[in-house]
Amino acid sequence: MSISPDQCRAARAILNMEQNALAAAASVSRGVIIDFEKGRRTPGTNNLAAIRAALETAGVIFIDQNGNGPGVRLRERQG
Repeated sequence: MSISPDQCRAARAILNMEQNALAAAASVSRGVIIDFEKGRRTPGTNNLAAIRAALETAGVIFIDQNGNGPGVRLRERQG
């Protein structure tokens, strides 16, 4: 499943993660994050997968289209 620019912004917001931090975690440039979140361009398959993986590693779960649209939520914390 791919992620949308809205999901990326929402995921960063619930994690309180800056664009620079996401870029570093995904090993992409900040410009890639900025352009994606503004809808200017969609990153290549590998970069988009890296962005998603970085957000998931930080604790986000991406929700598929479910009648109300795709979304994000935090993973339940263990312990």
